Amino acid sequence: MSLKGKVAIVTGGGQGIGKAIAKRFLEEGLKVVIAELDQEAGQETEAEYSRLGEIKFILTDIADECMVKRAIAETIESFGRLDILVNNAAIADPENPPIEELSLESWNQVITVNLTGAFLCTKHAVPHLRKHQGSIINIASTRALMSEPNTEAYSTAKGGIVALTHALANSLGSDIRVNCISPGWIAVSDWQKQSARKEPELTEQDHKQHPVGRVGTPDDIAGMVVYLASPAASFITGANFVIDGGMTRKMIYL
Repeated sequence: MSLKGKVAIVTGGGQGIGKAIAKRFLEEGLKVVIAELDQEAGQETEAEYSRLGEIKFILTDIADECMVKRAIAETIESFGRLDILVNNAAIADPENPPIEELSLESWNQVITVNLTGAFLCTKHAVPHLRKHQGSIINIASTRALMSEPNTEAYSTAKGGIVALTHALANSLGSDIRVNCISPGWIAVSDWQKQSARKEPELTEQDHKQHPVGRVGTPDDIAGMVVYLASPAASFITGANFVIDGGMTRKMIYL
């Protein structure tokens, strides 16, 4: 199941789930590029994890095709190959306005970053991934399957990621495996950059909502990413793995 010596790009790898994925990859012996728009987070994570292995931060706006092309070119220049792409970077509309007040600008921004960004990274990574029987892991969300009110743009984008996954799995055939993870409630506040980091504020009720008895952590997602990227998952493609502590399988009566 060894991944040692392989090269991975993790978009949004400076904070949250992406940061945990980068850490696990380094611990498995991979060389890691964190393609991150937040320069403070990217530089901080690069410095923090340099003791674990070879890591490189590349300032990247995944909604900008020129920056995506440059990030992949820099990855090849630095490490000579690309084996794994993790499309993790995403944004949400913090205001979550009702649909009749949702601006086209806000809708387009969320769709462009969360869905088009994954397309752009995949488009330009594929020629390099093909050379090494590579793997793509997309990070979607249980919002692709269930919603709260006023989350149309985010839920639509994450649903698109699930569909993009099975479409790519067929298009890329035996050359590149493509899978998807849909995280549920993952507490990420203690995985943020130092200036924004804080302990998760979780109640006993928050944990009890989950059949496993707790809210998730970024490590829960990172472990599955490592597995899907590994030779042990060589017969898995086009799949969406829901990792949510069982929450989407729990009936709730008020």
